[in-house]
Amino acid sequence: MNAKPHRDTIHVEDAKILAHQAYPAEQYVLRVHAPRCAAEAKPGSFAHLTCDPQRPLRRPLSIMRTDPEAGWVEFLYKAVGAGTALLARRRIGETLSLMGPIGKPFELHPERRRAVLLGGGVGIPPMVFLASRLRRLAQYRPFAVLGSEVPFPFTAKPSAIMVPGLPEGVIATMPLLEDWGIAARLTSLQGYAGCHEGYVTDLARHWLQTLPDEEREQVEFFACGPHPMLKAVAALAAEFGLPAQVSLEEFMACAVGGCAGCTVRIATPEGPAMKRVCADGPVFAAESVLF
Repeated sequence: MNAKPHRDTIHVEDAKILAHQAYPAEQYVLRVHAPRCAAEAKPGSFAHLTCDPQRPLRRPLSIMRTDPEAGWVEFLYKAVGAGTALLARRRIGETLSLMGPIGKPFELHPERRRAVLLGGGVGIPPMVFLASRLRRLAQYRPFAVLGSEVPFPFTAKPSAIMVPGLPEGVIATMPLLEDWGIAARLTSLQGYAGCHEGYVTDLARHWLQTLPDEEREQVEFFACGPHPMLKAVAALAAEFGLPAQVSLEEFMACAVGGCAGCTVRIATPEGPAMKRVCADGPVFAAESVLF
């Protein structure tokens, strides 16, 4: 029996591009037809895509949404290097090689019904994917805080979902999450209208401090974003004595554990150990990550 059941779901598919939308700051939302990946993916999963025939080395992208019935998978990515710059040129109707879903997903705990989803920049996709699952589970009361220092890859709107304990005027939300009935707010240091002026952890701390003790004990953090942000999430969770799961993003070559190019230091009962983000993660308990 495989000790890592998430390793049994990896498929290689020829994925036809169904949609490819550009947003400010070199951000793109890519939707491809990959029915096997769509059927198996879970929040926290990622896929390894061949960006262009000129660049055979694949790139890992976090999965943002799936539709198992229609068979599509959606990604949000930022063109930051030669590979993703070539990916940004790909057009609807073209085909990419997709390997996935890959990785250990987030794990939900029913006793922690106040799930707090923290996403920063291109760490937003796993939070959207997790929100898509939580909205179908009536026992959970999720709250998402999404941050960006470049324009968000969507048009923010004022939220009609009340969230007690937030600073006055913090009303901007992601329309998709609003449509799903998920309470969400946006943060930035760029002065965007309706956003909290600060980091995602700043707003989360402010909200936590207003919760009654019995409700605070139901909180669990789920986060993805830059390492400094995840380090701050781990510190915030420790400050309040709350559990947190973080999804790490690292440069990868093989994405299946063979090259060990994506290792990070993780605390284990036997002492610090090097763990592979692709095979042992990307989701880890925040307190175990040695940032």
